[in-house]
Amino acid sequence: MESLSANVPLLSLLPFILMLLSIALFPLFWNHFWEKNSNKLLIAILLSIPIIIYLASINLGDRLVETMVFDYVPFIILLGSLYTITGGIFLSGDIEAKPSINTLFLSIGAVFASIMGTTGAAMLLIRPVIQTNKQRRFKVHTILFFIGIIANCGGLLTPLGDPPLFMMYLRGAPFEWFFSLFPEWFVTNFILLILYFVVDTYYYKKERPEDRAIDKTYVRPIRIEGKTNFYWLIGVVLSVAFLNEQYLEFIKSNHYYKFIREGVILSMAILSILFTPKLTRVSNNFTWEPIKEVAFLFLGIFITMVPCLLYLESNAGELGVASVQQFYYFTGLLSSFLDNTPTAVTFHSLALGLGVQSSTLIAGIPEELLKAISVGAVYFGSMTYIGNGPNFMVKAVAEENNIKMPGFFEYVYKFSLIILLPVFILIQLLFLA
Repeated sequence: MESLSANVPLLSLLPFILMLLSIALFPLFWNHFWEKNSNKLLIAILLSIPIIIYLASINLGDRLVETMVFDYVPFIILLGSLYTITGGIFLSGDIEAKPSINTLFLSIGAVFASIMGTTGAAMLLIRPVIQTNKQRRFKVHTILFFIGIIANCGGLLTPLGDPPLFMMYLRGAPFEWFFSLFPEWFVTNFILLILYFVVDTYYYKKERPEDRAIDKTYVRPIRIEGKTNFYWLIGVVLSVAFLNEQYLEFIKSNHYYKFIREGVILSMAILSILFTPKLTRVSNNFTWEPIKEVAFLFLGIFITMVPCLLYLESNAGELGVASVQQFYYFTGLLSSFLDNTPTAVTFHSLALGLGVQSSTLIAGIPEELLKAISVGAVYFGSMTYIGNGPNFMVKAVAEENNIKMPGFFEYVYKFSLIILLPVFILIQLLFLA
């Protein structure tokens, strides 16, 4: 198979590029067409068909099956279950949406992201944040920082925080090793929170006096409805943490035993549906459209990215990737446009192939390389909407609540390039030099 993957032509990367361009350009020029999830699915299928035929023709169909069965299916089950469960938790009441309150929300989310994962934290908190800011006119910047902090950078401290870290955990990195990333986690999120506070203070002063007055006047105590969903959420977290080869050795004998975890996670979502009053979800403006959008778009992304990963695996050595800085930025660059989980796995394999000897090998590779891969994958997943699964979900929920989010390119040049990238470069200079 290695010889076959080594011959993957650049032309086979075209459907993936077209998939990315579809996500970027359709909302700009054919927004009415793109609004329907059925049309997103149509584009995903049309661009996937050539890849399916091509991989089958060169006897690499098993790689596609492996990607879809062991990557895409668990990915969607986890995101869908978290979306379902957190959608049953409704925060009622209305507190003042001043900068200090919003910054506190994002601070709590940064901690929650490492405990329940970026997806769980994002889906749990996005609706309360939107509810709190409903009287504000200027709130797009809050959602953008929400994506950067809660949906990505906050999830660096444990293998539960983000899927790339969990993959490193399964490859031998001890659970407690991830705590060593605390300096990177703290400095990054502290800077982003300070930046957010400054930006939100600026926009808060631009709000109309009558809007601020209404926000201050109509204050109701916070109440949480659908509290039983916290049990199902804990069930998902524990399933991800413990239902794997590290604790259940019999899973090693058959890869399909891994779906015990997915079965339990799915059962948590079903229990949430059964035991959450419908009125709670109605109050939460809950619909299935955001998770359908993610499922359809990532169907096309996961299929069309297979040749990209094959090409990278067989040609990455020619790029001369060897230093800590190169691993950080190359992992980051690809995590911005590919799903960051397979990107992290690929660069871990590349690091193993280098055969570097070190006194501190973690997961079979030098500790400094593992740090570069882990931090690069988690952080740079925030650079685009497709870098990490929760990004799209947050965007979709925000748009369902009539918040006009920037398009694909707008997000990059109006937010991630000018806010996130400088912080990520600083982190590299401070900790990964």
